[in-house]
Amino acid sequence: MEAYLYLVLFWAVFYFLHTFLAKLEFKTWLREKMGNAYRYFRLIYSIFSTIFFFFIILYGTSLQKRFVLAMTDLTTYLGYMLAAFGTIILVKLFKHFSLSTFSGMKPHDDLEDVHVFVRKGLHQYIRHPLYAGLILIFMGFFLFEPVLASLVHLVCLIIYLPFGIYFEEKKLIKIFGETYIQYKKEVPAIFPIKLRSK
Repeated sequence: MEAYLYLVLFWAVFYFLHTFLAKLEFKTWLREKMGNAYRYFRLIYSIFSTIFFFFIILYGTSLQKRFVLAMTDLTTYLGYMLAAFGTIILVKLFKHFSLSTFSGMKPHDDLEDVHVFVRKGLHQYIRHPLYAGLILIFMGFFLFEPVLASLVHLVCLIIYLPFGIYFEEKKLIKIFGETYIQYKKEVPAIFPIKLRSK
């Protein structure tokens, strides 16, 4: 079981860094230290987090397979279906954002960006479609291969989400103020309660 504790620890470090490095206070401090080189921070972070993410997934697949559900045609089918829906959500999400800017491939100072409040597409139904897509992908991954490692991946994500959403929205309120506060009142975080007209 020690190997699974390491898996949990890796996810804890990953999610902590994801939240801490996105804080406006940290970014402001880092820009003062890095100067013009801060334009490459987003790219460096994206590369690091991508490598770390795949390291965690590969580490999970290297562990002895302990099945927690029976593998059936139904679980495999549901796994594919949920993962596909999650992927579609992520693809649709980036129709309203620049992937090159988001990933840092286009170096820029994100603290000087003119922030545009997006409330179209999936954002008119849920505030965090990225997280919704990831939940579906991780659930699909678990159903496709219902082993303990897959379950740990999913549970760690679900445990992190309330914290991730809290700190992300704290930052968004600083950026957008009352507009985002009102948006929070009108639109659910991850699961759409009812469909809204455009």
